[in-house]
Amino acid sequence: MNIETVIRLLGTARQLRRHEHWTRDQLETYQNEALTKLRASAYAHSPFYREFHRGMYHAPLNELPVLTKRTMMDNFDELVTDRSIHLADIREHRNTAPDSRYLGHYWVNATSGSTGSPGIFLYDGREWAIVLASFARSYEWAGLRLNLAHRRKIAVISSTTPWHMSYVVGTTLQSPWVSTLRLAATEPLERIVDQLNEWQPEVLVAYASMARVLAVEQMERRLEVSPKVVFTSSEVLTDEARRLIEAVWGKRLFNQYAATETAGIAAECEHHVALHLFEDLILVENVDEHNRPVPPGVYGDKVLITTLFNYTQPLIRYELGDSIRLAEGICACGRPFALVDGIQGRVEDTLTFLAADGQTKAIHPNVFHQVMDTVPLREWQIIQRDDGLHVLASGLEPGEPTSALHDAISSALTEQLNAAPAIRIHPVDAIPRTANGKAPLIRSELHAQAAD
Repeated sequence: MNIETVIRLLGTARQLRRHEHWTRDQLETYQNEALTKLRASAYAHSPFYREFHRGMYHAPLNELPVLTKRTMMDNFDELVTDRSIHLADIREHRNTAPDSRYLGHYWVNATSGSTGSPGIFLYDGREWAIVLASFARSYEWAGLRLNLAHRRKIAVISSTTPWHMSYVVGTTLQSPWVSTLRLAATEPLERIVDQLNEWQPEVLVAYASMARVLAVEQMERRLEVSPKVVFTSSEVLTDEARRLIEAVWGKRLFNQYAATETAGIAAECEHHVALHLFEDLILVENVDEHNRPVPPGVYGDKVLITTLFNYTQPLIRYELGDSIRLAEGICACGRPFALVDGIQGRVEDTLTFLAADGQTKAIHPNVFHQVMDTVPLREWQIIQRDDGLHVLASGLEPGEPTSALHDAISSALTEQLNAAPAIRIHPVDAIPRTANGKAPLIRSELHAQAAD
């Protein structure tokens, strides 16, 4: 981390701390001013937005059209505000010099492409400092304030692909003050455990599924570490996984919600009641399938985000396929930000079935969580295919019958559908992970099969 980045990060972090003492009225005034500036810049410098919002330059945010990833990528060169940026050049840059800045100026990040083709997202120096500060905010709320006088040992088990945000952020922050052991979540578990035992991290950062696996390793005394703080992100953190992790390491778990498109979106504070939205950095609309707002206490079908700080690649009402639930009220910590008390993953992987009455019905992920969380497994994954449900179960004793698990899932689905699909239980040594090391709990392969 060079001195310019250090100075920018420290200054931005101080500014964000001041925002946390605002009243709700002060926050909303800031949001309105920031949105006005963002839209003015987009209309002045982005040919795409001039056309996309034509006739609506002064319309309220909730009346503007929704921007999908496909639309963004199809119009990339016209959407960005620097005319020297070209998508073809970025893709070549990723292949030839992934660890350097594009045009010597922009940090390049890409999504995994789990919902189709990858999305590309750029940040200039000012914007990248805000990205870093958004993650630093999560750390500070966990009691790890930026301190150049204290060297921290961090272990991160996630993706090591050069253009994934977790990797780019990690390499940027590498410095004499932050010593990081970065492990690929796709590495053999035994190797991960051995390296963690040798490293003895002060801070442990991992996908939620990996944190749960490591907690089991600690319970069974193969892993012997004592992190002061454990961070989870990028996957659904179930109540059962939280209970297990906290049973092993104490109430040191802090969940985060982030995306490549936005950097930090929300994080837990010391009260662990819910996640605070970073509403001074992004605007979040929780909506149904028709883009209508849903009230607190109700899961939406997707999230529309407007990133207030990214002028290079403006995202105004950009669609994320995440299903979240907003909470009523405010936290006892006094921060003015709205709360998220439920994240159930991507809508693309919500499973739908044909009920007994012939109607198609979506099954809430919690139906599966409530069953699987009662089973003493190391890991699990439910996959929907054309021939029914396939349940991968890691941690079953050799020869242990699977009939009870089969019957529990069948009963839960029958209660919802008055019928149940074919269900197959597959004992496995480990759950297969995606290219970036994630292990989603529930996923559908129906769309992939249809595309083949």
